[in-house]
Amino acid sequence: MVSYIQSNYSGFGSGVVIPGTGIHLQNRGLGFTTEKGHPNQVGPGKRPFHTIIPGFLMKDNQPLMSFGVMGGPMQAQGHVQMVVRMIAFGQNPQTASDAPRWRFVSGRDVAVEHTMPQATIDGLVSRGHTISRNSPDNSFAFGGAQLVCRYRDGYIAGSDHRKDGAALGL
Repeated sequence: MVSYIQSNYSGFGSGVVIPGTGIHLQNRGLGFTTEKGHPNQVGPGKRPFHTIIPGFLMKDNQPLMSFGVMGGPMQAQGHVQMVVRMIAFGQNPQTASDAPRWRFVSGRDVAVEHTMPQATIDGLVSRGHTISRNSPDNSFAFGGAQLVCRYRDGYIAGSDHRKDGAALGL
């Protein structure tokens, strides 16, 4: 199993193409800084927040799942949501991917997809959160998941309806 996320990042990446190759260079380092004391300061032994974070789960020293949720700052939040849905709630990859997502915005502000159940929204509001419900046209703001999980003698995959992709087996 391999987990891989390809991204050019801001705009169309760095805007630099290696002559004669067609290889376009990315600019994912844009989120790092040399500002002293900043959480994303580049330095030895540090792990600044970065959104090229393909996911990979192991169980009993064996590969269990290769997955990723693309979408900038949604990636880490999306990864948590996929793992919780699959491990804690026993959902298969497609069900976990299809489920409504939430996104931390700042403070107590949380964005939810338009398909989020009203009971969930009411529960968040009762806990002091301010909720914004995104329109169906804004589903891309909640990332795009691709998942492949080992089950018994085979694999099950899921591909997010929010973005291009497909779950295929050969």
